[in-house]
Amino acid sequence: MNKLLDESLSQQVAENTKSKAKKPFDNAYKAVLATEGAKYVQGFIVFIGQPYKPLEHAWIELEDKIIDPTFPHLNKKAENIWYFPAQSISVKKLKAIIEESKEDYPEDDPLPIYGDAPYEYYGDVMLGDQKYLDAYQAAEVKCREVNGLNN
Repeated sequence: MNKLLDESLSQQVAENTKSKAKKPFDNAYKAVLATEGAKYVQGFIVFIGQPYKPLEHAWIELEDKIIDPTFPHLNKKAENIWYFPAQSISVKKLKAIIEESKEDYPEDDPLPIYGDAPYEYYGDVMLGDQKYLDAYQAAEVKCREVNGLNN
């Protein structure tokens, strides 16, 4: 993936949608609804420093750029954050999935979205389909590389 994070647009979208720390899925959902032509993306981010492991995350993509409405809350420099997409969803499909999730599982938060079974695993946690596992493994490699970790 060669898309770059657009810092100023991320900041602007974060302010316009009143993004919150530690709410990347909700932030991305609000952002995609407010950004013409954008897609909702779920996957992982990696950065230099703690927690020294990939973090499950969501952002939006517009043409050739990443807009991360959670970016202002990360307290990291854009050049020290790497994004690993697992799935990209159009606004129309996202709305349909969320509506169905609310009907089928009203007590559960509809985000994040994990796609169709069969699910793959990393560690002891169920994650998502093969694309999720691939994105996680690529993020894990990058995380070790940027943090100088062996194994």
